[in-house]
Parts: sequence; C-alpha cells; structure tokens
Amino acid sequence: MVKPALSFLADPIYKGANEEFLNAHEHYRHGRYKECLNDCLKAFESCLKAICEKRRWNDNKKDTANRLIAIVFDSGLIPSLMQSHFSALRSTLESGVPTIRNDQSGHGQGSEKVVVPEYIASYILHLTASNILLLAKAYEKIK
Repeated sequence: MVKPALSFLADPIYKGANEEFLNAHEHYRHGRYKECLNDCLKAFESCLKAICEKRRWNDNKKDTANRLIAIVFDSGLIPSLMQSHFSALRSTLESGVPTIRNDQSGHGQGSEKVVVPEYIASYILHLTASNILLLAKAYEKIK
C-alpha cells in the first residue's frame, strides 16, 4: 500500500501530506514508532485538507481528522448511494489512525513510559496508506 500511496502523494496538491508520510515511513524504518504514528495522522489530515482546499469545502485549517472526514462525506467525496455501505468505513477512518495515534503517542504519557509495538506502527502506516489511496482516488474521480 505504501508505494501506490506515494504515487498519489507525488501530486503537488499533496505536498504536505507527502512530506509527512515520508517522515512517518522514515520513523518506522528507524524504530521510532511514536513519531511514526504522529506523522501518519499528520499525513492523513493533510491529505484531507488538500482535497477540501481544492474543492473549496472548508476554510478552517485547524480542523481535526474527524471534522475533515465529516466534510468529505457530507460533500459527496464518497457518493451518497454508497454512504450507508461506507458508514463502517467512516467509523474506521475516524477511529483508526486518529484514535490509535492519540492513545499511543499524541499526548503526554504520564508517569509510565508508553511503548508502541512495531506491529501497531506497521498497521497504522499501512492503514494511513490505504486511507490516502481511498481519498486520493475518490478525489481523482470528481476532479
């Protein structure tokens, strides 16, 4: 999933997402799994923001992933006839990368060190790539 995602991210509209996804991959390769999760969420949000900006669906650059996901669904990036089928997808998008990143690395770890296992980082890196492919391909269809 990573290589096809990188192909789409080579488009100049995804410049920020591309940089963040490459950073996530680099962190993963070097065992920096918390940083990998952080940059995965950044890449996912940047991809959503790029699509929203190009389609003029949103002006708020501070929106989080959940708000951006709602915008692309409400704006028809996923066709309405498929939205009931994709309600589980919407839930997956909202609870996948953002939730795991927030839980594992997005906030202070407190008194006990949080260790992100390699398999979680791998899953999130590939889930991010899948999410980016879905969004970018859907955007290509409506351009």
